[in-house]
Amino acid sequence: MGKQENSYFTQALSRFARDVASDGAIRHLADLGYTAKQIQKNLDYPTDLEHIGKVMWEHFLAKGILSYEKPDGNDYVEEVRYVKENRSFGRTTFRRVVERVERPQQEYIRVDFGKRMYQNREGFQKQLEGLEEEDRDYVMGLPWDLKPVYHVLDERMKRIARNLEI
Repeated sequence: MGKQENSYFTQALSRFARDVASDGAIRHLADLGYTAKQIQKNLDYPTDLEHIGKVMWEHFLAKGILSYEKPDGNDYVEEVRYVKENRSFGRTTFRRVVERVERPQQEYIRVDFGKRMYQNREGFQKQLEGLEEEDRDYVMGLPWDLKPVYHVLDERMKRIARNLEI
C-alpha cells in the first residue's frame, strides 16, 4: 500500500471512529437544544468545538433548521440513511435509502452572522454581550458562512433577533 493510499485509509478510519464515538451524540444533543459548548461537556470522547459546530451545522442543514435559500413552503426534506443487507454467500452491503420526511410549516429568519463576524468580530461580540450566555454560545458555536442563511424562527432565535434587532 502506497503512502497516499495509507493516508486515505487512515483518514477514512479516523472519520469513521469519530462518527461512531461522537457525531451521533452531537446530532442528538443538538436536537435537544444544546449548544456546542454544552455538547462538548457531555461527550465522553474528546472532541474540539470546531468539529462539534461543523457537525451541528450539517445536521441543521439536513433537517431544514438552516437553509441557504429562503424556504419556499416545501413540505418535505430528504433524509438519507443506510440499511445493512446480507447478500448471497454471506456478503454484507449497505444500501443508501433516501426518504422524504414531512417538514412542519415553520417561519424562518434571515441572518448574516458570518458576515458580521468577518467584518467586525469585536463589534459583533459586543453586540452578543446583551444575550444570555446560552444564546451567545449558540451563535458563536456554529460556523456561520459569509452569505446569509435562513434559520427556523424558534424561541431561541426570537430572543437572539430581539436582542440583536434583526
